[in-house]
Amino acid sequence: MKKGRPGERYLLTGENASFMHVFDMAAVITGTSKPTFRIPLGVIEVYGWLSVLISRITGKLPLISPPAVHVFRHQWAYSCEKAKLELGYKPRSLREGLEEVLPWLKSLGLINY
Repeated sequence: MKKGRPGERYLLTGENASFMHVFDMAAVITGTSKPTFRIPLGVIEVYGWLSVLISRITGKLPLISPPAVHVFRHQWAYSCEKAKLELGYKPRSLREGLEEVLPWLKSLGLINY
């Protein structure tokens, strides 16, 4: 807040990585197997529509929704160089972030490995 300039926008991102890279790295960190197959986004989208329908019946949140699949289709490659230069921003590496968040998610019972 002290270094930013009024009216400017800063992206506080980290390194750009594909979903496959993230899943592969998560497997290494957790000592589990890497994904062995890929599910086409079209199949995931159909599943998303079915999940939404089932959630309306059961009242439980869907595991995935069509808007989430839309997000997966987009290439989200952004740079935080401006924030690094002007704000002194120092993002952690993807690996460091995953090494912290995966055990936390496990402790909450949200994932198993």
